[in-house]
Amino acid sequence: MGRNREHPILERVKISDVGAEGNAIARLEGQVVFVPMLIPGDVVDIRVRKKRRKFMEGTVIRFHEYSPDRIAPQCVHFGVCGGCKWQHLPYEKQLEFKEKQVVDSLTRIGKLQLPGVRPILGSSDIYRYRNKLEFTFSDRRWLTREELVSDNDRVSEDALGFHIPGLFDKVLDIRECHLQPEPSNAIRDSVRRYAHRKSLAFFNLRQQSGFLRNLIVRTTSSGNVMVIVVFFMDERDRINGLMEHLRTEFPQITSLYYIINSKKNDSLADQEAVLYSGDDHLIEEMDGLKFRIGPLSFYQTNTGQARKLYATAREFAGLTGNEVVYDLYTGTGTIACYVAGMAKKVVGMEYIEKAVEDAFINSGINNRGNTEFYAGDIRLLLNEKFVEEKGRPDVIITDPPRAGMHPDVIAQILAAGPSRIVYISCNPATQARDAGLMSEKYRVAAVQPVDMFPHTHHVENVILLERI
Repeated sequence: MGRNREHPILERVKISDVGAEGNAIARLEGQVVFVPMLIPGDVVDIRVRKKRRKFMEGTVIRFHEYSPDRIAPQCVHFGVCGGCKWQHLPYEKQLEFKEKQVVDSLTRIGKLQLPGVRPILGSSDIYRYRNKLEFTFSDRRWLTREELVSDNDRVSEDALGFHIPGLFDKVLDIRECHLQPEPSNAIRDSVRRYAHRKSLAFFNLRQQSGFLRNLIVRTTSSGNVMVIVVFFMDERDRINGLMEHLRTEFPQITSLYYIINSKKNDSLADQEAVLYSGDDHLIEEMDGLKFRIGPLSFYQTNTGQARKLYATAREFAGLTGNEVVYDLYTGTGTIACYVAGMAKKVVGMEYIEKAVEDAFINSGINNRGNTEFYAGDIRLLLNEKFVEEKGRPDVIITDPPRAGMHPDVIAQILAAGPSRIVYISCNPATQARDAGLMSEKYRVAAVQPVDMFPHTHHVENVILLERI
C-alpha cells in the first residue's frame, strides 16, 4: 500500500461486491472501501478520498485488470452523466445485485425473517423505457477532463442536459440519451439549435439570470407527446417564437405547454402551466384503465414496469370484493383505481392537493365509484376518528416517499390492525426499517422486487405483511 499524508493509495485492490448507492466494494484489512463506477472483478489502484473508522471512500486511478463481466456502455456520456452508472454491467448482473440489495436490507436493517424472495421482475425494455425526461439549460456547460486539458477554448459554451450528480449548478450537455423514445432527442436538439440561432440566453442558476430554464418531454405508450418549456422571464414575443417553432417542427407533439418560473429553485408544483396548443393532457392506458396525465402530474416513469408493480400490489392485497382498502400516499390514484374493481371501497390519502385533484379525475374516467380521496398530511389525517368514519381497513396499501413512513403513521397502521399490509417502496432500507417496527404484529409473507430503472442501482420492492 503506497501512501502520501493526505490521500493514501491502495494498490492492486480487487473489487468484490456492490453495495449502497450502487458503489463498488472492496474489503481490505478488515475495512470496507467504497468506489464508484467499478464492478466486481475489477483490479485497480484506489486513491482514498475519505477515511472513517469503519469504511473508506475512494476513486480509481489505475486499472490492472478489467472484470470479465464488464461490457461496453452504449451511451457516449457514460462515466460523466450520473444517470446510468451500471451500463457497463450486464443486465442479468444488475438484477442480481438489486435482488441482493433487497434481501440485505430486509434481513440486516429490519432483522426480518423472509419466506423466500421471488425473482426480481426485470424490465422488458432496458433502453428507452422512460416516459418523462427533464433537461436543464445552463449558460456554462460542464467540461469533461479531456476538454479541460485540451487547447480548445470552449469554456463559454452553454448546455442543455442533465445536472452533474451532487453539483446543483453544473449541467452536462447531452447529445444523445437512450432513456426515452424519440422524438425526445430530436426535440431537445432542435430547441438547442433554435436558441443558438435566436441568441436566447441559457439560465445561470447562481446569478439567477437568463431566459431558458427547463425542457420537459413526456410520452405515452401510444406515441402521444407532451412538451413543457420553462422560461425564467415572461418575454412574450420570444416565448411565442420558440413555441411556434416546436408546434410546426414537431406535429407529433399533441400537448404543448410553457411555464414562467422566476423563483430561485426549479420546483414547478406551485407554478401555472399555460397551454400553447393541443390537448391539455395525455392519456396512458394500462390493463383496461385510463390515466390522465397533466403537465405537472406524477406518473410512474416506466409504464411497462408500473403495470407489473401494480399487478403485484393487487395480488398481494388478496381482495375478494368485500374489503375496505386504505391507499396511503395514493398520488394521482393509480393504485387505488387499479385495485378498486376488486374491493368494496378504496380510501386514498395524499399530502399533495393537486395530485388528489388528479386522483378524482382518474377515478371518474374509470368509473370507480367506490373510491374516496383525501388531501392532507397522512400523519395527521390517519387517526382513530378517521378510521371510525371511513371504516376500519381490511387491507392497507402504502407507497411512501424514499424517506419511508413517519413513526406516527406506523403507529396508526398498527392501531387500525388490517389483516394485510402491502408496502411498496423505492428504498428497501427505509422499507426494512418500517417493517421491522411492525414485526411484533406482522410477519413478512411475500417479497417481490421490481426493476423500474435499468442501469441504475435503484430498485422498487413490494412486501406483503400479514397479521400474526
